[in-house]
Amino acid sequence: MTGIASRAQLRMSFLRYALVTIPLVLLLGTLSGRASGNGYGNPWFDALVKPEAMPPGWVFAAVWTLLYIWLGLVLAMILHARGAERRVQALALFLAQLLLNFAWSPVFFVFREVATGLTMIAAMIVLSVAATWLIARIRKAAALLMLPYIAWLCFAAYLNYQIVVLNPGADALVPSEGSADILI
Repeated sequence: MTGIASRAQLRMSFLRYALVTIPLVLLLGTLSGRASGNGYGNPWFDALVKPEAMPPGWVFAAVWTLLYIWLGLVLAMILHARGAERRVQALALFLAQLLLNFAWSPVFFVFREVATGLTMIAAMIVLSVAATWLIARIRKAAALLMLPYIAWLCFAAYLNYQIVVLNPGADALVPSEGSADILI
């Protein structure tokens, strides 16, 4: 054997990463949303005026599940690319946008900060585009997996912007459970 590792060994190394990163990203994304009471069924969210383009709840669940699986694959590809130039920077940008992604649901649904949520999505888009640019120099397939995510973030930014416009004072729309607020 002339190489350090065979193709089969390299493939197994990648699979070990993927067996950790895919469930981890999917789990953290799901927990972030569930713990925040995101989406339809949340009394505050249900009371908001929504844009015409707002898809039904099942679409969000299906799309985010697929995107989190792909993001887990991207993370595995970045981690597997040991020795690649700019790997550390790509990983840092990728993780920064992912942390913002996980933080968005609590900010939007728990704290009802719709304008802050929009700012966070804008930051996610910028970080994701920068990360994708670096990732493309490491693994083209990983960069391609980022493109639907960036497109969905742009759509989410549009929806979030419309919610900001259509719902001035959205944070006070419905009192929290256990609130002493009296509606008149």
